[in-house]
Amino acid sequence: MSPTSSPQISVLGSANMDLVINAPRIPLAGETLTGSDFRTIPGGKGANQAIAAARSGAEVSFLGRIGDDDFGKILSRGLAEEGINLSGLLKTEQTASGVAVIMVEPNGQNRIILSPGANGLVTPEDVESCAGIIAKSQMLICQLEIPLESVVRGMEIAAGNNVPVLFNPAPAVPLEKALLQKVDTLVVNETEAEILCEISAETMPKAEEAAKALMAKGPDQVLLTMGSQGVIYADRTETAHCPARKVKAVDTTAAGDTFIGAWSASICSGHSTGQALSYACRASALAVTRYGARTSIPSRDEVERI
Repeated sequence: MSPTSSPQISVLGSANMDLVINAPRIPLAGETLTGSDFRTIPGGKGANQAIAAARSGAEVSFLGRIGDDDFGKILSRGLAEEGINLSGLLKTEQTASGVAVIMVEPNGQNRIILSPGANGLVTPEDVESCAGIIAKSQMLICQLEIPLESVVRGMEIAAGNNVPVLFNPAPAVPLEKALLQKVDTLVVNETEAEILCEISAETMPKAEEAAKALMAKGPDQVLLTMGSQGVIYADRTETAHCPARKVKAVDTTAAGDTFIGAWSASICSGHSTGQALSYACRASALAVTRYGARTSIPSRDEVERI
């Protein structure tokens, strides 16, 4: 991928501190297990996607909230070091920043418990104050780790300024069709797809069926990520499959966020659907070979080398 320009992308979402520990397995109720390799790593779906887009060559603005605690200072500093515009990142006094407790199993699969903290205090008025930033963007990226009404307000501002919306409905909850009609690109994994359309995407034919069912709810295109099976892409005229690269996964924590940021940067740079899919799949494959969220996200140069 060699972008012809640096696309302008806004990300409305969460910034968390990830508390990560390796575990031999998930503990049973009332059981204590001995883990290893505890790490404190900046994360949050919004921040991860913003960094993934920035490392893939986009000029990114991050819109959200952090607390006035030490974690908030670390999160803000880390985003600034990536060259991300933080004029839309607000601080909430006497409030903790978001925290995610992550257990990683030996096969790289993870289990996550999230405490939203300041992320849960993002208001529609906060988003309205960033309308000028959204209006100048080539894409607005949203997730569900901030209040739904604030996500909706961001989508409305984007629509009013002809800015395409990429929506990653995670953590997944059932959503009204009216909301999905505000979405240009919907990116989901198998679990999220099943919650939204009640189709289990366990096989490739079922994944294609789920992608088409989701598109019928309003989005112009759907990207259904399937881990080691790759990605299903569907729009109004075609359905395509991008296989995953075979790698040894050690931690899948930021694979989806990496895919979204890489895809967005590539497609907004004018690349074709096929080129953007290939690039994003390579980026996410690299991410799962590394531990942590932000620490696993590759740069454009790293992706191009494979």
